[in-house]
Order: sequence, then structure tokens, then C-alpha cells
Amino acid sequence: MAGSAAHASLEHFAFGDSPATADALLALVLEGKKTATCWAAIQGLKGSELGARYVVLDGAARPRAIIESTELVQRRFDEVDPTFAAEEGEGDLSRAHWATVHEDCFTREGTYAPDMLLWCERFRLIEIIGEGADQ
Repeated sequence: MAGSAAHASLEHFAFGDSPATADALLALVLEGKKTATCWAAIQGLKGSELGARYVVLDGAARPRAIIESTELVQRRFDEVDPTFAAEEGEGDLSRAHWATVHEDCFTREGTYAPDMLLWCERFRLIEIIGEGADQ
């Protein structure tokens, strides 16, 4: 499999808070629609650092892509701009949709506040691995 040796030493993670969400968000990455993500700053950096590469897992915890962090900044929830919201790649790409989806997610985590601090990360797709990868 392409990249299997290369990705063995990289940090692995899945987007979202369920297998279904992980699969849906991974699909957006693979399609080139999702190039950004965020999480509650109180969770820390979660191993992220600028320029680092990570393996993205699908909902069954299988390696599917390698991404590289291109920007990592802290921003308040209520200060996320429409450009970043669109780069998250979800729904109609609007800031309003982003806010609704992320408020729901952070509420489930017990971290939501309108002025909560987030880590906002932009990334680029380096390689598709596993299903759908060019052999």
C-alpha cells in the first residue's frame, strides 16, 4: 500500500466525535473540500504543530490520508471568519452553518461558550492511502 511505511511513525487521528462523522469529514478531505479544522483550546494542542504531518483515520480507524499542518492559531468561537468556516468544508460553507454545527459539537463535549477559545488549523492533503489511493 502506498505510504504505509511512511505513515507508521506519524500521529493518527479521526475527525469528529463518531465513526459516521469521521467518515463524512474524511470524505471532504479526500475531495479537497475540507482544508481546515478546529477544536476547543482547553483540550490543548492535541499533538498538533505547524508543518507536522498526520494520518487521518476513517470511522473504522483505518489510515486513509496524510495531511500537513499549514497554519495553527488561536481564535475565539465568535471571531471565526467566513473564510475559515468555508475551509472546514461542511454544509453550505457558510459561517452560520459552521456556527450551528460546531456549537452542537462543543455542547456535546461540554465545552461550548460563544467566546470560547479554539485552536484553528489549516492543512493540506499530502497523500491518499488505503482505499481509493493510486497504486
